[in-house]
Amino acid sequence: MLFQRVVTALLLLPLVLGPILFLPTPWVYGLFSIIGLLAAWEWSALMGLQTARSRYGYVALVAVVLSGGWILHSRFGLGIWILVAGALWWGNALSLVAGFPENLRNRPWGVMKFGLAGLLMLAPALLGLAKLHGANHGVWRIFFLFGLVWAADIGAYFAGRAFGRRKLAPDVSPGKTIEGAIGGFIGAMLIVATAPWVFGFGRFDWLPLVLLCIVVIGMSIVGDLTESLFKRYRGVKDSGTLLPGHGGVLDRVDSLLAAAPVLALGLQLLGI
Repeated sequence: MLFQRVVTALLLLPLVLGPILFLPTPWVYGLFSIIGLLAAWEWSALMGLQTARSRYGYVALVAVVLSGGWILHSRFGLGIWILVAGALWWGNALSLVAGFPENLRNRPWGVMKFGLAGLLMLAPALLGLAKLHGANHGVWRIFFLFGLVWAADIGAYFAGRAFGRRKLAPDVSPGKTIEGAIGGFIGAMLIVATAPWVFGFGRFDWLPLVLLCIVVIGMSIVGDLTESLFKRYRGVKDSGTLLPGHGGVLDRVDSLLAAAPVLALGLQLLGI
């Protein structure tokens, strides 16, 4: 399993990082959208859609929304409202995690609610990534986001194994601990120390940026827990089997889906 994970990661890394480094933002958004449509296909199964026709129909709907989101952003400057919608969704997701399983047991979700949730997870995240890429030093902003999410994930893993005692959300993800989450925050804050090289020395106040990054790190944990919640709700281990050793696309990008719109929105509001 570990060998598969390493091989898959090594194969995917240049396919993702290459376009980020060398392609213009519209093309990067297109690449992200392809990944988003793969995630939408997996989400359609978690929605409970049974037939290939209905699942392809949902993927087509997501494609239309992603195209419309880009038009609203690039032609009308309304992308910030899509980011706001995404940030509000992830704030609501925190309450879903806190109330699980009683909340969904007492009020089961139907297809419409699942479908809307999928749109709110995917569209703001992909637009957030594009906005980061299109800003000054955009490539480094993308890497900064990746660094925050990956450092939080790695820090949580090792801190959890070494010190984990108290469960963070036992009904959602029994393996995650409070100590692991603290380790994730500490690991990610090391990435925050690189901010002057990413955003420019003397161009921002440290305190607002640090506070924003704390929120982004917290949202990345919420994204991970939220996908775990829906997998547990549907009784599945992975969102898919597309990535050998990793599960599905959603399993790899769940934290990023939550972190991207929050970071992009926060930086825009802070004028950084």
